[in-house]
Amino acid sequence: MNRAVFILVCTLLTSSCASLEPQKDTQLVSNHPQKPLEIQQQQPKFELCPMQETVLDPESLPDLWQRVALQSHLEIPQNKRVTAQKNWYLKHPKYLNRVTKRAAPYLYFIVTEIEKRGLPLELALLPIVESAYDPFAYSHGRASGMWQFIPGTGKGYGLKQNWWYDGRRDVFLSTHAALDYLSYLNKRFKGNWLHALAAYNSGQGNVRKAIRKNRKRGKPTDFWSLKLPKETKAYVPKLLALAEIFKNKMNQKSPLHQINNEPYFARVDAQFQIDLTLASELSELSMETFYQLNPAFNQWATPPKGPHYLLIPIDKVAVFNENLKHIPPKERIAFKRYTIKNGDSLSQIAHRFSTSVTLLKMHNPIRGNNIRVGHSLMIPTATKTRDRYLKSSNQRLLAKQNRHRKEKK
Repeated sequence: MNRAVFILVCTLLTSSCASLEPQKDTQLVSNHPQKPLEIQQQQPKFELCPMQETVLDPESLPDLWQRVALQSHLEIPQNKRVTAQKNWYLKHPKYLNRVTKRAAPYLYFIVTEIEKRGLPLELALLPIVESAYDPFAYSHGRASGMWQFIPGTGKGYGLKQNWWYDGRRDVFLSTHAALDYLSYLNKRFKGNWLHALAAYNSGQGNVRKAIRKNRKRGKPTDFWSLKLPKETKAYVPKLLALAEIFKNKMNQKSPLHQINNEPYFARVDAQFQIDLTLASELSELSMETFYQLNPAFNQWATPPKGPHYLLIPIDKVAVFNENLKHIPPKERIAFKRYTIKNGDSLSQIAHRFSTSVTLLKMHNPIRGNNIRVGHSLMIPTATKTRDRYLKSSNQRLLAKQNRHRKEKK
């Protein structure tokens, strides 16, 4: 819902007295599919207080965090696990300010996508728990991106991963994939969001196994009663603690960074492969800002066969499109002429010039992998020095290695 009207009961800028009907614990039916099933949107059920109702348009609120907090409806129990996480966040206001500021370019898009699906707005806080809203986050378990997809789950939800591109870091596509996955899990757990969130963190198999064990022993099967991995036992309380903090901080002096309740970026189709530094120049953005919105590209250009979609700040879309019109497709990447030497192979040449064998074959009359000494190749290559592509996979690796060297000194 882009401008859907929702009901806030009792007061305008404090938590609603609305409450969800209690969810019943149920057993799951099947394993995670390779493709998401059709999702049935779930609408929260409200219990209205006998007081005057105030009708608001979510987009009329000045701050996006208000929009999230005023539409949150998950029940937050007062127990030790939630309290411990809440106390940690409250003792680290600088951290809260940093992560809420980092969310600024992405939050409007995420909030509106959650609203369209009728999902709990608390899910907009999940990237804080997952990645501190860092689209370049990478875990020891090989989870990547703002929503922390592991390779297999990412592929199952349509997120391509190759030498050129990692869809798990694609802000637009990974958000859709994460909400698809969360909706699927919620459906599998019969509307129990705490079970679904636990499954998002540790896998639905672990949660199903814990539910079966408790049911077999005659124990409760709510999230708080399940024996789950230590990380998962803290994961759900973290989200609930954040939800409570955000509700309580709306009318107080707050460490939360205010974010204007308006769209920040648009998705633009460049149609052909384009050098990333050229794209940043055409949109009049610094490379840092450009990568912040387009973190999925591993190399110096968009992939030869796409995707060629770019996220551009709304106030830069017109200038980008106008500038792009004057650059023919063949001039959107640079070429170098290279004379083949004895001992060269296509893979060696591709590696030397930070390109791919596929791209060499696309731009040269090569049959199979055969090349001849003395012949020339036109090599698609970056227009700038490698350090300009500061968030490419090579530069991220170098930065990580440099940090490790400093730590050892």
